[in-house]
Amino acid sequence: MRPGAPARPEPVLYLARHGQTAYNAEGRFQGWNDVPLSAAGREQARALADEVAHVGPATLVTSQIARARETADIVGARVGLDPVVDARFAETDCGDWTDRSFAEVMAEDPDGFRRFLELDLTWAFPGGESFARQQRRVLAGLAHWRACAGAHPLVIVCHGNTIRLALQGLGAGTLAERPDNGSLIAL
Repeated sequence: MRPGAPARPEPVLYLARHGQTAYNAEGRFQGWNDVPLSAAGREQARALADEVAHVGPATLVTSQIARARETADIVGARVGLDPVVDARFAETDCGDWTDRSFAEVMAEDPDGFRRFLELDLTWAFPGGESFARQQRRVLAGLAHWRACAGAHPLVIVCHGNTIRLALQGLGAGTLAERPDNGSLIAL
């Protein structure tokens, strides 16, 4: 940029968590499973769509996982955008914990469950992905879309751990718990 030129404004990025699924309600690990939204989740997605309409995004991006795609389709229909799929925003691959209840895993592996809750970057799901690996792909995706967005708002529909890792990796703090289903967070 030449001296005296106005700084290019940073795009406003928003991360949205998908609507609720039966697995969310049951406290069960979903990972990369294509679990559909529940009736409550579809209602959350419609409320999210109204909130996103106020943002006026120029671009809507989504994880490829069914619950995020279904949420993004509902949002996209409301704001007149076709969601662009980007697998970098997928939830953590939960490996051997996929389909298992939180209670079952907590009883069997309390230390691993604690490390999951704490978002320990040195830890990996047994047979699955580490938070460090997921954070690298999420941050690469954010850098890509930030560069593509110009100064226009951008909404990314993704997952709880994805949002927590993005915030942590950008130095924007850490959420003690995953954000609520259907929530919208500005970066």
